[in-house]
Amino acid sequence: MLPISATARLNFALLSEQDAQLLFEVDQDAEVMRYLNGGKLTSMQTIVEVFVPRMLQYRNPALGYGIWQVRRSDDNAYLGWVLIRPMGFNSQTPSTDELEIGWRFKREYWGRGYASEAASAVADAVLANNRRVQFLSAIAMPDNAGSIGVMRKLGMQFVKRFLHRDALGDVDAVLYQRALAQ
Repeated sequence: MLPISATARLNFALLSEQDAQLLFEVDQDAEVMRYLNGGKLTSMQTIVEVFVPRMLQYRNPALGYGIWQVRRSDDNAYLGWVLIRPMGFNSQTPSTDELEIGWRFKREYWGRGYASEAASAVADAVLANNRRVQFLSAIAMPDNAGSIGVMRKLGMQFVKRFLHRDALGDVDAVLYQRALAQ
């Protein structure tokens, strides 16, 4: 398994199908879900029947693809997670040269730089292990200033506003991207 090195404040572990409770915990705050689905809490049934099988579609421990739980080093508090996977993983032609990164953190940990620190650590480790990747991309709703701020801290730039079509529903979105040196 590709390791993600701990940072000064955080450590990481790749989630598996046994970690549904961790995914569920983060999704139980309407404010966390606001820019994902309008604030609707995710049921445990949806986590088990939809999200875990989706994660298993792209989870690849050797490449570092999957959802990485993020814990604070000093007290082992579970803060949230960072996802990294091939762009278009659920399509007929997932990308081999573009990775999507995303994150979701419990609200009490917002505004402390954890998302940027964690996303940077995960991206750096995965990209160092996969030289074929040419782009790191992220998608958010246009008014999600917090996530867009993280994207900018990761060196991403605005590419376009578009209707993001996904098996979970269509949403108005912005795409940010960082081209990687080859």
